[in-house]
Amino acid sequence: MIRARQTCFCGLLRSAGRLQRRWHRRSHAGDDVRDSQCQSADRSNLRIAEELGVREQQVAATISLLDGGATVPFVARYRKEATGALDDAQLRTLEERLRYLRELDERRAAILESIRQQGKLDAALKHKIEAADSKARLEDLFLPFRPKRRTKAQIAREAGLEPQAEALLSGADQCPEQVALRYIEPGKGVGASTAALEGARAILVECFSEDAALIGARREDVWSRGRLCSRVRAGKAESGAKFADYFELSEPLAELPSHRILALFRGEREEVLTLELVSDSAGLDRSERDRGEPNVFERKIANRFKIADRGRPGDRWLLETVRLAWRTRILARIESHLHLRLWQGAEDAAVQVFAGNLRDLLLAAPAGARPTMGLDPGYQTGVKIAVVTGTGQVAATTIIYPHEPQRLWDESIATLARLADEHRVELIAIGNGTASRETDRLWAELIRLHPELGLTKVMVLEAGASVYSASAFASQELPDLDESLRGAVSIARRLQDPLAELAKIDPQSIGVGQYQHDLSEHKLSRSLNTVVEDCVNAVGVDVNTTSTPSLSRVSGIGEGLARSLVAYREGPGPFRNRADLKKGSAARAFRQDSCAFPTETICLICRAYTLKPIPWCNAFLWQHRAN
Repeated sequence: MIRARQTCFCGLLRSAGRLQRRWHRRSHAGDDVRDSQCQSADRSNLRIAEELGVREQQVAATISLLDGGATVPFVARYRKEATGALDDAQLRTLEERLRYLRELDERRAAILESIRQQGKLDAALKHKIEAADSKARLEDLFLPFRPKRRTKAQIAREAGLEPQAEALLSGADQCPEQVALRYIEPGKGVGASTAALEGARAILVECFSEDAALIGARREDVWSRGRLCSRVRAGKAESGAKFADYFELSEPLAELPSHRILALFRGEREEVLTLELVSDSAGLDRSERDRGEPNVFERKIANRFKIADRGRPGDRWLLETVRLAWRTRILARIESHLHLRLWQGAEDAAVQVFAGNLRDLLLAAPAGARPTMGLDPGYQTGVKIAVVTGTGQVAATTIIYPHEPQRLWDESIATLARLADEHRVELIAIGNGTASRETDRLWAELIRLHPELGLTKVMVLEAGASVYSASAFASQELPDLDESLRGAVSIARRLQDPLAELAKIDPQSIGVGQYQHDLSEHKLSRSLNTVVEDCVNAVGVDVNTTSTPSLSRVSGIGEGLARSLVAYREGPGPFRNRADLKKGSAARAFRQDSCAFPTETICLICRAYTLKPIPWCNAFLWQHRAN
């Protein structure tokens, strides 16, 4: 009994020892992972700091704030003391670079884990992977270890032909056919010297095409030397006439403008154009090609592996292997990457065009709180009319039919004059869509016939008005109004305050760029949403007239708080002073409990952002903006 107890106790000790050692190994593995993550974060911080020309401490503090859920406008205005006064542009660049570098680190970790599981990760390879500074470089390094289907090279290695390939590569003074005779093994599928040579060549082709340094250097060579050529497909000249400028085109890759790249890729996608990346335009003249001489890229590959035509028995065989590797494997991989590089560069440029145009549109000068009549032109469906007050409330709506097919011209002028006089309208906003020119002539005649009304007409961009009309927010904001009339309300409000009105619409629906439907929806949406957010926070909002979407984009205010604020405004009435703002949910909406001064409140009405806490403002935002 005692012995049994001793045995059991010893077994427990041994089990405890095993558990302790296992825990020790796991804890050390966790420490290694955490150390690796910390080192990666430090590298990213240092790299971003060097790119922006700021201190690493500023970058680390900003990343901590962004990771905590703070938005860029909030950090730019309320955390200047932490970030060292980084401005909006620097913070946006930091955010984009941080996103890219984190994606790079995630991919790096996945690649390291994959190679480690294969048992092929050594110190030198790990150092190269950790030093890779781009996704392209990472993928080049991972290429030899990427899981793939059974290739000819793998079959040849299984047949024992790898020593033959190494012998031929290192000893060009040997005759390839004589070397191959030593590796004939019918039992392994190598029945003749030709089969052995084919297997050895497949191994060398794979070796050449998976050399990361070689692929990276040749990719840049092709980028600097290559050209993109396009030609029209047979029988597509008439149906693809809109691409006529690109039927015969050849331009250097590095000089192609973004809009031309997008047009070329669209023509290829619509099966009108055939695109070809010509890599060796500067590599050989016609006589060299006729003689079968290697081009400039093939010569560089040969030099990389010390292959040259010195009259030795194996030189021609090795040069032919280099040519096969370039034409069937390396060039195809490089072309695929450069096509992607062209597309991504053009897409980024197009997104920037969208963002710039949207910023100009949002920051257009507002007409102000003046009674406005909005017109949404049309032919058969008529011209939809909405009159809004100075605060944006709908005062009257109707539809007139001055154009084809009804042609009620005089009746339409009488209706417009009556509405303008009844509601003391000062401004006329005409949508620039279908029938806008005819409607503009209608208003010109109205102004001529009734000069006493003192009307001023303005042509307004109506893009996105139909999207707004059918949106859930429009149904909530204008529940009793027909969907066809909501667009006219939006057009009138756009003239009064473009920023407040356009902030309600999905930025992609505004359509102020090129090739919108060809671009990445996620990338475009993210860029345009940041533009709207920056514009709202740069200009400010009128707390008594702004919409919930505009108010929710103010730094420090979420959608729920914005709804509470608008509901309180529409109940007891507009905010007139500090006491009104402190009532009910409005006080909670404006309290910045997460800011650097938790016992104070920051004035979001007059938009006076400073490092010091300031008291509540008793004036209206519009008065501050006017001053």
